Amino acid sequence: MEIQDDPSYTIGIGAEPENRRQVTVKLIWISIWFAYMAAPVEDVLGDHHTLTGDVIGGAGLVAFVVAYLALVFRHTSRPLERDRVLGALGALIALATALSLTLGGAWLVLFVYVCVAAGAVLPAKLSRVVIPLVTGVLAGLGALTPGAPEYLAALLVPALLGGFAMNGVRQMALTARALREARATVAHLAANEERLRLARDLHDLLGHSLSLITLKSELTGRMLPGKPEEAAQQVADIERVSRQALVDVREAVSGFRRPTLEAELAGARTALAAAGIAADVSRAAAGHPDLAPDEEGALAWALREAVTNAVRHSGARRCEIALTEEGDELCLTVSDDGRGPRGTHGNGLTGLAERLALAAGHLETGPGPRCGFRLRAFVPLSRTPAPERPTLSL
Repeated sequence: MEIQDDPSYTIGIGAEPENRRQVTVKLIWISIWFAYMAAPVEDVLGDHHTLTGDVIGGAGLVAFVVAYLALVFRHTSRPLERDRVLGALGALIALATALSLTLGGAWLVLFVYVCVAAGAVLPAKLSRVVIPLVTGVLAGLGALTPGAPEYLAALLVPALLGGFAMNGVRQMALTARALREARATVAHLAANEERLRLARDLHDLLGHSLSLITLKSELTGRMLPGKPEEAAQQVADIERVSRQALVDVREAVSGFRRPTLEAELAGARTALAAAGIAADVSRAAAGHPDLAPDEEGALAWALREAVTNAVRHSGARRCEIALTEEGDELCLTVSDDGRGPRGTHGNGLTGLAERLALAAGHLETGPGPRCGFRLRAFVPLSRTPAPERPTLSL
């Protein structure tokens, strides 16, 4: 059985505590290192000073611990807040200096915590200056404080190592926090991209299908009551188109929809015929041996959008569809003899240009050869080199 960490207990590196339990866990981890406070605690509780000295020492120790915890707890994984952080570090250094000079060498251990705090909250460049500087103050005070040499030898190396080790922890925490934010940004962008894909697919699918249903419904209305059999055929076509549209929408929502040129050519013939537009597809042989599935899907969407626009807006009497090879690209051309291009592109053509760009293709639109509208969609062909014939050496 796999054992996993309870996220309510654990705290990710660089993450802020989210509940009281995580705050407690973090405080416990920080408090473990207070075991090195044994020397000043024993100095306060033992019979080494007057009552006034013990009271001053106890109050100073409590103030130092509170300031240390507030500094390390709040600023380890955050960008530098210069005034607040440097002010708190200055207060720690002042307390450590005053207590060491007043109460003796046992209090020099506070400088180790100052070095650790500096490494935890300062950037690497600044900590490389502050940590040796604080260690130098520790060495200087140790030379001036009676009874300090017995503590000094055991404090200098931990002060340096502890400070630089905590600075490494700080850098790791900041990196983890940046990665967490980047992951959230990527997830947000992925969600937006999926919404855009779904919007494009639904626009292309429903725009085409609903236009065809509308045309066939109008045609059915004109056939009734004089041609009931032909009207019934149109109603059957409407039912078929609506069912197919429902299937297409479900596939689009699931992300598995990839139309083919063959299917879209058949749909284009039906849609143009229902709109009373003569279709010339003699130069539109579906498929190409070097056409990849993603590129074919992009061309199929372009064909659907072009035919839908011709049926809806062109007022054309003739529409020509052609597939031609131009260099290393396959070009789909849809041209009509209708009203010609409008002033601005609609959402369909904008989404189509984006879809083609994803397949490394591009879109061209403009007036057609018969003063109508022409759409040209290009996608690259994936050339596969022919296998070399083996040569026989005699």
